[in-house]
Amino acid sequence: MLLRYFYDEKLAHASYLVGCQATGEAVVVDPMRNVLPYIETAIAEKLKIVGALETHIHADFVSGSRELAECSGATLYLSDEGGEEWQYQNLEKINHQLLKGGDIFKIGNLIFETLHTPGHTPESISFLLTDRGGTADKPMGLFSGDFVFVGDIGRPDLLEKAAGMAGTAEAGAKVMYHSVERFKSLPDYLQVWPAHGAGSACGKALGAVPSSTIGYEKQFNWAMHFDQEQLFMEALLDGQPEPPYYFAVMKHVNKVGASLIKDLPQLQSVSSIEEVQALIAQGVQVIDTRQAGSFANGHIEGTINIPFNKSITNWAGWLVNYEQPLYVLTNIEHLDEILIALRSIGIDNVDGYGDITNILLTIPAQVSLETYDSVTPLEIEELVSKGDVTVLDIRNQAEWNQGHIEGAQHIMLGTLLKRIDDIQDDQQIIVQCQSGVRSAIGTSVLRAAGKKNCVNLLGGYARWKKEAQTLNV
Repeated sequence: MLLRYFYDEKLAHASYLVGCQATGEAVVVDPMRNVLPYIETAIAEKLKIVGALETHIHADFVSGSRELAECSGATLYLSDEGGEEWQYQNLEKINHQLLKGGDIFKIGNLIFETLHTPGHTPESISFLLTDRGGTADKPMGLFSGDFVFVGDIGRPDLLEKAAGMAGTAEAGAKVMYHSVERFKSLPDYLQVWPAHGAGSACGKALGAVPSSTIGYEKQFNWAMHFDQEQLFMEALLDGQPEPPYYFAVMKHVNKVGASLIKDLPQLQSVSSIEEVQALIAQGVQVIDTRQAGSFANGHIEGTINIPFNKSITNWAGWLVNYEQPLYVLTNIEHLDEILIALRSIGIDNVDGYGDITNILLTIPAQVSLETYDSVTPLEIEELVSKGDVTVLDIRNQAEWNQGHIEGAQHIMLGTLLKRIDDIQDDQQIIVQCQSGVRSAIGTSVLRAAGKKNCVNLLGGYARWKKEAQTLNV
């Protein structure tokens, strides 16, 4: 048997290629939309990808199952649990097999047993894997999807918070308790292969270790230590992070099926500041992916700064409007990777791009770029104490609860555009996060929305605690 691990740091998403070398067949568990790495690995290992397994309808990334069906003729193995509302759609022209708890299927000498493990979502399933290529007659491990992570379990509140389905959080927590009890009855030696690691918003305390065992999780996973349903439910629902807006979009996309990459329109290019300004005047979204310092020192008015790093998918998912055309300004060598990242969360409305380096080199002398300033805590401490500035704290709720600057207004970064009219702008705005990274994005969002009287707080709340005294902890 061959088992290969793939990890997308931008999504904290893990997927797996599992192959039977005796028959030359392989499947991919919870594939990402960019399926090229699986295909390249399969070719190198002389395997043919014949299946794509999904543990549930994902909310945080676009599944690559249909891409694999198109590229390699793979059969989709999908959940048939959860009721009518949780059924996959538009499968008529795709080879697929719907699965319920207890169903077993074979890929070469590999045996997959389906477990219905609801809680994160009603249709969630896990896969027990047994390799019968040798003498083993017991399963080796569990592909747990978003059911059990290393050190955590899947959150049950996404349907309510992201999709507005009232009452589903408590219902999900209740059934999750029973799924966890079943998990605890499995043999300790079984390996656990989850679909996410640290940084994913699908849980609140995921570990950074790629795999675990049933026995280890039973000892050290916080969620395994309850024997009362109500206490478990309360602990599970408490402190869950805000789900990005795009999660609701992903649920729909993965249910009905995303467009194939080959069918997306060709990108248009822009090469001058005048072209970019014309797009912005027409209401087109334009994001500049340079690092914050470069953006602050000179950018085209109306653009939003979402730096190209491992957080680009998260903040694009919060801030990009999926219904409006989007252009990306970037260093051209990053374009392909940025497109992969954006498309991984269903941002298919990228109509074009511009090479920001060349555009900035050809700006006419009479045209001025926009800039913004940054300040230190000591420079504004007195103004803050007198109430002569507005401090806008854009951290998440948990960070705010742990301590914040006295008198600050709290609006989480991802919600800025939807709450732009709630922001007090009768005096200078000091945009603040924990370390100064998110506040740079927030400053660009405010300025693009017309709130020009804002500056970025260097070092954020962490530096403020060291250098200033006006605290409400």
